[in-house]
Amino acid sequence: MSQRDTLVHLFAGGCGGTVGAILTCPLEVVKTRLQSSSVTLYISEVQLTTLNGASVNRVTRVSPGPLHCLRMILQKEGPRSLFRGLGPNLVGVAPSRAIYFAAYSGCKERLNHVLTADSTPVHMVSAGVAGFTAITATNPIWLIKTRLQLDARNRGEKRMSALECIRKVYQADGVKGFYRGMSASYAGISETVIHFVIYETIKRKLLEYKTSANMDEEEESVKEASDFVGMMLAAATSKTCATCIAYPHEVVRTRLREEGTKYRSFFQTLSLVVKEEGSLSLYRGLTTHLVRQIPNTAIMMSTYELVVYLLNG
Repeated sequence: MSQRDTLVHLFAGGCGGTVGAILTCPLEVVKTRLQSSSVTLYISEVQLTTLNGASVNRVTRVSPGPLHCLRMILQKEGPRSLFRGLGPNLVGVAPSRAIYFAAYSGCKERLNHVLTADSTPVHMVSAGVAGFTAITATNPIWLIKTRLQLDARNRGEKRMSALECIRKVYQADGVKGFYRGMSASYAGISETVIHFVIYETIKRKLLEYKTSANMDEEEESVKEASDFVGMMLAAATSKTCATCIAYPHEVVRTRLREEGTKYRSFFQTLSLVVKEEGSLSLYRGLTTHLVRQIPNTAIMMSTYELVVYLLNG
């Protein structure tokens, strides 16, 4: 792959990630709050009457749903809190996506000369290598983003800045503190591999259908426009399947990135969450994650494909 091709994929990946991050940031905040162990357990009071006629209040602690969580954030913290962590997200998403897509394209280009071109093994290995590279390079940024999103403060209270968060992490854990949750991110590479295998399969089928359609020149321009709709649907479908299979790593990663918690490693956190909260807790925030991830992935992938298409003429 030429230097120009590498720069095209870097730029296109960065554009795709940035657009997706901005448009879906509020859902990202809600999802992170739901995954956290410190999520506010909203209390409902039930008044009971004892045998001697006295009344007591019994409280029930329940985990909030996505809409309840969103409403409480707006009421207690204000609309600005729905964009907590957007700064680190914008700083990190462009280089992260750029590194990812460049590594994916570069690895696939090389493996196509060794293995069967555009085969499933090529897509799986390429996605795995790209995920590992991007995670290792950008984990500190995502840790800061998660800490900021979990920093719940009422209206009028001074909010923690990114620089203040960096200072607190370094003072508490040193440099290694910036790499908490990286093991869970590595486990999440499986989601990326599944996603790209399904995505590339659907994409190949769409291209095969287009080739066999025997369209005339007048219809060609219409088909070009519909290609990007097909890419969005392919990305949304593949990401939904991958997310449902690999979602627990998201909850584990958020727990590991919390400030001053009892969670220390991937498997220790996984077993502790199941022991204390039940296996269903590993899927807390899944609905919000899907609602966010489907449009985010569709926007990201279609923007990536569109930018590459435009730059390559």
